[in-house]
Amino acid sequence: MSGRARLALCAAVASLSAACALLPLVDPFTWLLEAAVLLGIVSGVGALTRRVPLARPLTLAAQALTCVLLLTLLFTRGQAVAGLLPGPDALTQFGRLLQDGVQDVGRYAIPAPVTPGIRLLLVGGVLVIGLVVDALAVTYRSAAPAGLPLLALYSVAAGLSQGGAGWLWFLIAAAGYLLLLLAEGRDRLSRWGRVFGGGAPAGPGGAAGAGFAGAALAPVRTGRRIGALALGIALVVPAVLPSLGGGLLGPAGGGAGPGGAGGTISAVNPLVSLQNSLNQPADKEVLNYRTTSRDAGDMYLRIVALDQFDGSAWKPSERTVVDVPDQLPGPPGLGSGVDTTRVNTSVSTAKWYAQNWLPLPYPASKVDIAGRWRFEPKGRTLVGDRGQNTRGVQYQVESLQVRPTAQQLAVAPPPPAQLQREYTKVPDSLPRVVRSTARKVTHGAKDSYEKAVKLQDWFAFNGGFSYNTEVRAGSGSEAISRFLVQKEGFCVHFSFSMAAMARTLGIPARVAVGFTPGTKQVDGTTSVGLKDAHAWPELYFQGIGWTRFEPTPSRGSVPDYSYPDSPEPEDPGAPSQEPSQSSESPGGSSGDPTCPPGQESAQRGSVCGTVSIEAGGRPPDDGAPGWAVAGISLAALLVLLLPAVPLLWRLRARSRRLAGGGPDADITAITMAAWRELLDTAWDHGILPDESLTPRKAAARLVRVGELPQEAADAAQRVAAAVEQVLYAPQPQPAAGLVADVARVRAGLDARASGRQRLRARLAPRSSVRLLWALAARWTALTTRCATSRPVVAARRAAAAFRPGRQRA
Repeated sequence: MSGRARLALCAAVASLSAACALLPLVDPFTWLLEAAVLLGIVSGVGALTRRVPLARPLTLAAQALTCVLLLTLLFTRGQAVAGLLPGPDALTQFGRLLQDGVQDVGRYAIPAPVTPGIRLLLVGGVLVIGLVVDALAVTYRSAAPAGLPLLALYSVAAGLSQGGAGWLWFLIAAAGYLLLLLAEGRDRLSRWGRVFGGGAPAGPGGAAGAGFAGAALAPVRTGRRIGALALGIALVVPAVLPSLGGGLLGPAGGGAGPGGAGGTISAVNPLVSLQNSLNQPADKEVLNYRTTSRDAGDMYLRIVALDQFDGSAWKPSERTVVDVPDQLPGPPGLGSGVDTTRVNTSVSTAKWYAQNWLPLPYPASKVDIAGRWRFEPKGRTLVGDRGQNTRGVQYQVESLQVRPTAQQLAVAPPPPAQLQREYTKVPDSLPRVVRSTARKVTHGAKDSYEKAVKLQDWFAFNGGFSYNTEVRAGSGSEAISRFLVQKEGFCVHFSFSMAAMARTLGIPARVAVGFTPGTKQVDGTTSVGLKDAHAWPELYFQGIGWTRFEPTPSRGSVPDYSYPDSPEPEDPGAPSQEPSQSSESPGGSSGDPTCPPGQESAQRGSVCGTVSIEAGGRPPDDGAPGWAVAGISLAALLVLLLPAVPLLWRLRARSRRLAGGGPDADITAITMAAWRELLDTAWDHGILPDESLTPRKAAARLVRVGELPQEAADAAQRVAAAVEQVLYAPQPQPAAGLVADVARVRAGLDARASGRQRLRARLAPRSSVRLLWALAARWTALTTRCATSRPVVAARRAAAAFRPGRQRA
């Protein structure tokens, strides 16, 4: 093999050695075999063109053309001309694959699946690096600079890997580079001719010719020793120096070494594995804690705050980190008039959970933890230094539970000018629909607090959004605008969109990433799992500080301060100040003598009246058979009644719920029936029920969203108080006037609704979907009962007995 051929082979091996550092990032590794085959073909084309010989630029052009044709054949064969030549459609497909690959890199946790986009990035990247290395080392005979593209390839792997790419992959990449340098040195020596040994012992007969071969290899041996020494220095020096961070794209910068007062943390994307965690089939425990807090619903564990939005992603700004002080500085913006409670929490993380940011309740005032941790004051986060992570750590946290009132948030003064400028920045690439939608949703709001609450409620309750963790992730402007149109996503979409919209309204906003409070265990601890991973927006109010909101439906808990302050409801045991109303359902019609006894008035007015008209209709013609007329009449009756089924079911349900009972009736059942009717009435008017809210909070939300007048609002609060009384009082007492209160709430909703909304609430009530749920449940129970009945089981066994079995030898 000639010197150049050997050098080309070593260049290809060096490129593949550096590419091995990418193996831990994806699964499976078949892409590396494809890259090796393509790289071998490109190297072969280079060897052939150099033997012609062609000019160096023409050799490089031939190899580049070969790369393009091979990638076209492998990835866009269906769109290419003759399956090989890249045309406009093939170029479009390449662009689409590259875009999908970049999005998939941000979507999946390590190891990521080899999607078509990621596969193109891997194979194409290795091919381009191999082409550059071959051009530098072989075509232009300069192997030393070829280490730069190899270093770039390794650095990408080290930056994306958790905790670096590992020493093994570094050794493999370094060995490939040293092999390339040795091959180039041997090639240079072969072009120099014989090298005099200078002092080599003479052979027999005094001739020195036998020593020439051994002396000629001395520079090669010296080169090996120098290379081994350089590799050893490269491995040993970083281990003894102060922390230099995690590489060009490392997960966090360490600072200035032990005892240093400076240093920075680099911008990272902690959302890489959030969606993957939410989609795991098993909810693996991440950590557990024990706390003195009485309200575990506010124990969000915050990892990091994303305060920089450049149009392509939300990420944390590059900040200065310092040593962790004994007492953390006070949270920014918190005034003395806000109610706070000091809480102590003991946290233990799982041994498999390893990342650089420490989960903490916000705002933490003191952290007792062993290890190399640094403190970032702006975001009030702790970040690991020199490889320190959260794997199996135990720590104590003292934090504040801040409980502002709605009034305090509503009258909050403007924030400082510097903070206002920094946290209301939005990129020029932000689509106009984000700003216009924010203004439309918050129309009529008097202050920043009302705007924040309207944004939260629009996302969480009345905007028509749905929660779906399978939706393609994304954090840029395009993802936000797409989410506002499709109205389907998970916590990343909700938090990013609300924060961006709040900034367009002049409200300082950022996004926090961490965990929801978790699940209480029987031993008094609380377990936090992968599925508790979450992102939520934080908005700044002067005098209160950074304040959590919860726009994601069915996730976390809506904070108390996002409900308007209202007086405590009246004592449910006290007699009502208003006269009791009749329990007859409003709108019910008088009895019809043609209806059989026991049917409800609503049915007598609609169904039975229709039947009587049909019965008294014109007799059929003599020429038509009776069964045909009866069938046609029945079909016509069903067609007429089918659109009225929701209305009829709703009227019957209202009548049964508000019918009351005798003196021996169950108080709890009567009260809960009235409460269900209240919620369904609100549902019919477009206010979706939220089962996670307490009755008092649910009533406050109904009053706010439905914009009820004072009389209807008081009625809703009285019904909620009655529900809490029968649920939690030792001896429940009946509450008078529940039917009248439900009627007042319904009248208040009708008064605020438009004519079209009132018509929809009556003729096509949304709550009638409960009828479909009930029918589906009965159908499931019926099919299960039939499938497990004795005749069916016996028939299956008999059929199985007649099936031909396997023949025995």
